[in-house]
Amino acid sequence: MGTSRQNHDARCMDQGKQSVSAPQPATRFDVLKMTTADLAAAHALSREVNWPHRLEDWQFVLSVGEGLVAYSDDRLVGTAMWWTYEQDIARLGMVIVDPTIQRSGIGRALMLGILDRLTTPTVILNATKAGETLYRQLDFQGIGSIIQHQGASFSAPLVPLRAGERIRPMGRNDAARLIELDAIASGVRREGVIAALIENGEAVVLDDGGESVGFAFYRRFGRGHSIGPVIARDTAGAKALVAHWIGSNAGMFMRIDVPGESGLSDWLEELGLARTSHVITMIRGAMPKPSSGFHTFGIVNQALG
Repeated sequence: MGTSRQNHDARCMDQGKQSVSAPQPATRFDVLKMTTADLAAAHALSREVNWPHRLEDWQFVLSVGEGLVAYSDDRLVGTAMWWTYEQDIARLGMVIVDPTIQRSGIGRALMLGILDRLTTPTVILNATKAGETLYRQLDFQGIGSIIQHQGASFSAPLVPLRAGERIRPMGRNDAARLIELDAIASGVRREGVIAALIENGEAVVLDDGGESVGFAFYRRFGRGHSIGPVIARDTAGAKALVAHWIGSNAGMFMRIDVPGESGLSDWLEELGLARTSHVITMIRGAMPKPSSGFHTFGIVNQALG
């Protein structure tokens, strides 16, 4: 008996086996809590559906959240994850079903398994076209969009800053302010996510006369690097932050995911970062209420928001 099968059987005994008999085509599977032992198989599954995630990217998202996996015999055939922010909001993502057994009820079972575990009144996700129908059946409604840009840029224009503004590296005392700015822009505090980004990447801060008024992270992801989140007061500030990373890494493959209303997409295309996909932001429950003054111009990734 293979090691993965042994681990799967042992976990079923430890956690209480949740077997699901799916509609046709018949596929029997077990839904289990995701652990680090599942990440190699989850990574392999994501490669099957052409996701760019490295094993390290899976480790990153699990380090700040939780997940479920579906096994058919000893084969991992589905994943789904969630991240709870404070007591009010959760985000869902990393939903993948083995493409050879689509329409077997695996995606629905994983989603219901997560929703049953959540106590937050609001749940948000970014949906591909393939998943949108299921999410609408589960009472999610569209509220916006995320546009993915990626490519290699060989130049970035200088973006004029206001008098007194400058872009500087993040300092050791900036973490609390970055968490605050992120919370103002998103409507929820994400201390764990920001701490993980600090540990796994680097950031620059937009400084205005000694006050931090924006930031942008840059870290390894997928085929290259990812820019985000990007928080700023206005489009000009966001462009300056993004241009810093593009200009500092000319010719490097990078990705940035921006809200459809960010106003950055045409500019990013001019710089050589092509639009490569478009997903729908969906919500179940009440909208979060960001404070005024700061906005999200780039997200961490499509799962974490």
